[in-house]
Amino acid sequence: MNKTVRKLGLAVIIIGVVALAVGIVFIQQGFDKESWLVAAMEQEQIAMPDGSGVIVDNSQLAQAAGDLVREHRHGISPTYGELLGDGRFDPTNPTHITYLQAMNIENYLYLAVTAFGVFTIVKVTGAFMILMGLGLGATGYALWRTSRKK
Repeated sequence: MNKTVRKLGLAVIIIGVVALAVGIVFIQQGFDKESWLVAAMEQEQIAMPDGSGVIVDNSQLAQAAGDLVREHRHGISPTYGELLGDGRFDPTNPTHITYLQAMNIENYLYLAVTAFGVFTIVKVTGAFMILMGLGLGATGYALWRTSRKK
């Protein structure tokens, strides 16, 4: 029985160490990719379209900027279908080009909102994994120590 408990304790410790390591990697990657996205937006000078010059560097600003671009785009035409009518896209029509550029920027901003959300989820998951790793490690150590005493 003692050998079984000892082996179980050791297995739980190993699982705890793996969870701890994976949690650390999750947190590091969450911060690393978030920093990369913020730097890319700063480099491209992605700023609020309200003329304030505020660089978009978080989820709330990206959402607000995307919503404002959408509002401006809908000022051109409520939908892409209505913009074209029964015709086709005309690359020489400045209105068509402006509308598509607005859609592209809007999509970029909404993708950033999603990315910032994923970064948060990854960091929180990493923190949870670290806590679980510490808990499993402590439990495994307690099992291992208990089996040595008997």
